[in-house]
Amino acid sequence: MAKPNPKGPQKTVDIYCAKCWTQLYKYRKGGKGALVKCFKERIVKDHTDQEGVCPGCKQAFARETMIRGAPALKMIGGKVHMK
Repeated sequence: MAKPNPKGPQKTVDIYCAKCWTQLYKYRKGGKGALVKCFKERIVKDHTDQEGVCPGCKQAFARETMIRGAPALKMIGGKVHMK
């Protein structure tokens, strides 16, 4: 399979923890669907201390994985919201 386009889309979204509303990432997201995964190369600004764990409430919101040969974070359902 093909790797995701490294340049990625121009539209950015803010990703927040669903529990404490702490901002986690600013991310270049493509498409209109739900946030299922975040490719690490598309993260514009990272507000987390530990990967996949909210700095505010220490809740795990994502798991590290490889998707189409690129490192990514697979989001746990219902743990994050985006604006």
